[in-house]
Amino acid sequence: MHQIAVLVQEGAKPLDVGIPAQVFSNRPSMPYEVRVCGPAPGLVTGGDGLSYHVAEGLDAFDRADTIFIPGYREPATTEPSPEVVEALRHAHARGTRLAAISTGAFALAATGLLDGRRATTHWHYTRALAERHPSIRVDENVLFVDEGAVLTSAGAASGIDLCLHLVRRDHGVGLSNHVARRLVAAPYRSGGQAQYVPRSVPEPLGDLFAGTREWALAHLDERLTLEVLARNARVSARTFSRRFVEDTGYTPMQWVLRARVDLARELLERSDLSVEAIARRVGLGTGANLRLHFHRILGTSPSEYRHTFSDL
Repeated sequence: MHQIAVLVQEGAKPLDVGIPAQVFSNRPSMPYEVRVCGPAPGLVTGGDGLSYHVAEGLDAFDRADTIFIPGYREPATTEPSPEVVEALRHAHARGTRLAAISTGAFALAATGLLDGRRATTHWHYTRALAERHPSIRVDENVLFVDEGAVLTSAGAASGIDLCLHLVRRDHGVGLSNHVARRLVAAPYRSGGQAQYVPRSVPEPLGDLFAGTREWALAHLDERLTLEVLARNARVSARTFSRRFVEDTGYTPMQWVLRARVDLARELLERSDLSVEAIARRVGLGTGANLRLHFHRILGTSPSEYRHTFSDL
């Protein structure tokens, strides 16, 4: 079982604490075990009028494979305790993965482990993070950043995207999609998607695009062009293309290709279909075409991918 520790600090935001606890919750379908801890056992005063009673202190880090650092109130004017900073450094040195949600990036930054790396946080605090830690390459236009052993995400909802990304990284798209269905969440949003886009577009247009994406996912084996997608959304191809990039971070055809590769991943994990049959099922035509796009996007072959996840 992959051990998850969720660190609750003073002022911890309830949603940020709850997201990893819920995504990786201890249940038969999940190969994870979650512990919620604090700087010390006992009562921790959180944000938004809530407090947390945690059974474990920082010694929970000793058994953790991944540590989540949820966001907390007033990050620009408060520092994590020296004990927390040192414990996070020691955990990282042992090979533990560290993942910050929202303003939890400030606590992770205090360890120095983000120096020289890309990172993000809630858009309201990106400037403060960059000013306090100028050696960090703060990116305010993404949902999350994966730097391998250290990861950061934007505001609370993007913590779900980060957690689903880690499930995908650990155990493949099949389990990630299963968790997303349980959470009634989007199966996958690009980490490169903008976290905040001012809009003057009427909301029903966004609803139409969501419907078109759902429709496309059910018709991946068919010929899907920009014109076909725009016609389904009842807008011009030019409008559809421009708004689609704003909504997803991908062009329509990039999104369709990744959706096809994702479906291929799930079929490789959960079926005995041949590569040729999978290529036809996902709309990529031939095994050669699937291998080409699979390697370009994932850096591996379908057969290697199947072998990797067949033992999980």
